[in-house]
Amino acid sequence: MAEVHQVGQRLAGRLGDNAAWFEEWERMAAETERKADAEAAAGHEVTAGGLYQRAATYHFVADRFLSPQDPRKNAAYRCVIRCFREAARRRYPNLEFVDVPYDPLPLAAHFIRPEGAKPYRAMVFFDGLDTAKEMLSFAAGSELARRGIACLVVDGPGQGESLRLRGIPSRYDYEVPAAAAIDWLERRADVDRDRIGVMAISMGGYYAPRAAACEKRFKVCVAWGGHYDYHAVWLNRRRVMESGGTTTSAPTFQLPWVLGVRDMDQAMEKLKKYTLEGVAEKITCPLLVAHGEHDSIVPVEMARRLHEAAGSAVKELKIFTAEETGSEHCMGDNRQLGAAFVADWIADHL
Repeated sequence: MAEVHQVGQRLAGRLGDNAAWFEEWERMAAETERKADAEAAAGHEVTAGGLYQRAATYHFVADRFLSPQDPRKNAAYRCVIRCFREAARRRYPNLEFVDVPYDPLPLAAHFIRPEGAKPYRAMVFFDGLDTAKEMLSFAAGSELARRGIACLVVDGPGQGESLRLRGIPSRYDYEVPAAAAIDWLERRADVDRDRIGVMAISMGGYYAPRAAACEKRFKVCVAWGGHYDYHAVWLNRRRVMESGGTTTSAPTFQLPWVLGVRDMDQAMEKLKKYTLEGVAEKITCPLLVAHGEHDSIVPVEMARRLHEAAGSAVKELKIFTAEETGSEHCMGDNRQLGAAFVADWIADHL
């Protein structure tokens, strides 16, 4: 928090200056990376790994402030990958860097092996609108591994490395990349092919239920942040953005870039298919919908609609309150609490 506070102090009075926000976060990333290099040179490998992990996070925060047309964006993301690999090598030796076969190019992913007996239970974990596997593997993948559950953290279409460096945009029928992921897991001798689930965070609260509804090999589903009608959510977000409001976390270039279209008008047209109406009823596996009571990005009503419509005989709606914390978007104000709850639920139901 002290490092974040230092960045904030340097940015005082510069709200809306995206170039400055990129530069200051990159400055902190570079400072942290230099400290990591020094610790590594001194032989303090575990300490260096922790610093590289934070540096990866700061490079990724910087990335978010630049449009896809700015060459510094992909340069910053390459730094994320480099720092993450240095962190994983020192602190997470059970993490593999893998590619999931997919047309036209493979999807970039991490496979996190747990300790304990084989074959492992396993989860496919997709990102949301604006995060990446490097931000999720340590947060949730490691929690699952501690419970004996393997995790394939995938930058799916429209996400992370698969979008930035491989040019793969999002698609509404996410059962296609989800099927590719479960195919990959089923080919591993150390994975129990009869105990594989799917989960996703934020915008992934649409992706994971869609995948579970259409791909019946998944035995559980977690919507970490519930969605029902993603188009309706963006109709409201767009009104806020165009009126100069600040309650949406996404820059104006984000959605068209993720969807692989030219502008917001085309994006809104493409989003019409991103609805779980008539789809949620087809979910039959156990379902968890975890949502924050005060989520200012996705109304809690969307989580309730998903839970109500789901056809699962076993389904749970967990609304995190401000009193218990975790009440913001995807438990962002207490991510550890959210990750632990999700991981325990999966361990109980998979």
